[in-house]
Amino acid sequence: MSTELFLQRAIVAIVILGVSFPIHEFSHAFAAFYLGDSTARHMGRLTLNPIAHFDPVGGTLLAVSVLVGGGFGWAKPTPVNPMNLRGGKWGGALVAAAGPISNLVLAVAGAIPLRFMLATGTGPPILQGILAIFVEINLLLMVFNLIPIPPLDGSAVLFAFLPPSTAWQLRAVLSQYGLFLLILLIFPIFGGTSLLSVVFRAIIDPLFHLLVGQ
Repeated sequence: MSTELFLQRAIVAIVILGVSFPIHEFSHAFAAFYLGDSTARHMGRLTLNPIAHFDPVGGTLLAVSVLVGGGFGWAKPTPVNPMNLRGGKWGGALVAAAGPISNLVLAVAGAIPLRFMLATGTGPPILQGILAIFVEINLLLMVFNLIPIPPLDGSAVLFAFLPPSTAWQLRAVLSQYGLFLLILLIFPIFGGTSLLSVVFRAIIDPLFHLLVGQ
């Protein structure tokens, strides 16, 4: 890895920890507060302050994985009491979806200036590289969080579309074996590539091309 690429990734890691993670968790907290649950607000999580959302393990893993070419990590989960939410299961689904949606918004925000730079041949290459990595990692965080396995956000979205009895049974199974499923998805089996990586590339690459045009 060149010094320039390492610097780009280091900058993006800082931005993800200081901007993307706080906005992701703030979006959960704001959606919950808007729908009637003040749990996150009372616990000081209805804020964009990165310190309030920082998880030592997830944050460290994110920084290391970004530096080596990935982008996997997490912030401190936002506390939500679903019993307080208006809209029942749909309220819970909206709160869960708010986080991944914020990552998509951030990806679009980074893609707009990058697309302009690439189309016009302007902007320093190091800035283009930073924006490209920023867009890609936010797309990765969006897709990863939408995996329908607890405790990821996609599980609450999935359960909202299922009949209550089916959702209850599936939640019980996935809550018990979800971690093992994630490990299987992450474990490299295809010539050193995990099934999750194959799926991610199939989704993220077209999205990146759509946003950036390259």
